Amino acid sequence: MTTVIHNAAIVTVDDRDSVHYDAAIAIEADRIAAIGPNADILARYPAAERVSGAGKMVMPGFANIHTHLTMTLARGVFEDLSPPHKPPFSGGLSPIPLPDMTPDERRVMAQLGALEALRSGTTLALEDSNDVDDYAEALAETGMRFLLGERAYDRIGTSIGDPAPYRLDRALGQRHLRIIEDTFGKWNGKADGRLRIAVSAWAPDMCSPELLRDLRGLQQRLGTWATIHLNQIWGEVAAVKAHRNRLPTEYLADLGFLHDRLICAHCRCMEPSEEKLLGEAGVTVAFNAAIAARRGLSPHIADLEAHGCTIAMGSDNMAEDMVEVLRTGLFMERIRREDGRNPTPEQALRWATRNGYRALGVPDGGWLAPGNKADLIVVDLQRAHMIPVLRVVATFVHQAQARDVQAVMVDGKWLIRDGAVLTMDEPRILAEAQRVANAAWSRQFRARLDLKVPAGFAPDALP
Repeated sequence: MTTVIHNAAIVTVDDRDSVHYDAAIAIEADRIAAIGPNADILARYPAAERVSGAGKMVMPGFANIHTHLTMTLARGVFEDLSPPHKPPFSGGLSPIPLPDMTPDERRVMAQLGALEALRSGTTLALEDSNDVDDYAEALAETGMRFLLGERAYDRIGTSIGDPAPYRLDRALGQRHLRIIEDTFGKWNGKADGRLRIAVSAWAPDMCSPELLRDLRGLQQRLGTWATIHLNQIWGEVAAVKAHRNRLPTEYLADLGFLHDRLICAHCRCMEPSEEKLLGEAGVTVAFNAAIAARRGLSPHIADLEAHGCTIAMGSDNMAEDMVEVLRTGLFMERIRREDGRNPTPEQALRWATRNGYRALGVPDGGWLAPGNKADLIVVDLQRAHMIPVLRVVATFVHQAQARDVQAVMVDGKWLIRDGAVLTMDEPRILAEAQRVANAAWSRQFRARLDLKVPAGFAPDALP
């Protein structure tokens, strides 16, 4: 069945950032067949299912290249408990740890994250976590694309950002390597190719040189992608200096860990020499703008891009709204540059769509052109905050909200249509996620009387 969405504004994110007003797009199977004037496309496909795009915009789906779906459990908690930016550093991204969860609980929270991602127009995401096997099947059922990064580390007794002595557990690192390989064998290429498995190193201060070399070798042998948290917080920089007498990026460069299939998340606590190293290696930087703003830190995006890095975008912890990420990234970078015109909305949209798809190994997705993957979203422009529509990309980047996404398509299949999620039981997921969160936080506070409960915690989540 061919589908034609007509009478719409078509935002392509092609090389010219072309926008077609009062236009149509035809989809055959899992591919875009044609884009052009309404009359031409409708005449070319007379038997197609016709979907009115009047008052709507069709654009590529978002690529979220750095997220942790199960950390939706920490919504409203971790955002306000960032670690200090100056010594003393003690490790961890929050003084309160994330509660332990059962595999079933992890699956529910991952579904919650995927639901929010889908509702905000995300069609491809890089999920970075441990034990992704617990919820890979549930993610496949959403219809979205995922690159699942199974995480490895071999430092014990602490977390990111701790300059204390490095306690090595070589056996732990080897176990992670086996899990990555097993997960790759089980899930890579499944769900009609929508699921793929990547190699994840937690962070430079959580991985020994031996483990990083092993991970690089495994990544090359599997022919897949790799990701790492890099220069995320100043405690991490202090830790790598203490352990290796190098800056984090220098440490990775020394080990041959920087390459053009590596996604480096954050990169916001960097020296200019490190930014140059990343550019020379052709890495992709995940600009996680919304969490960066909450942490009070920002990467030097213009410099990283000028050195040769690909810039793409991610949501990171607690939130999956890529509309928020897109706009926050534009605002943060304009503030950092002290430039009210740059980056442009078109540049920011490219970071959040086409660049992310290319970085995650899908060059024929993330932009709309005949022959490309039919991964797209439909946005309602008939909203008080969107009218008048004079420059549709600028209007979307500056004004849109996640709730404006009315339809989502991946591989030519509708995942959301007319505002209804077709691939997930939304009411059940919302109810179960609240139940899981109440139970998990209550268990933790009951077991850890040393933890200070943040102000305003809901009674059902307390012991």
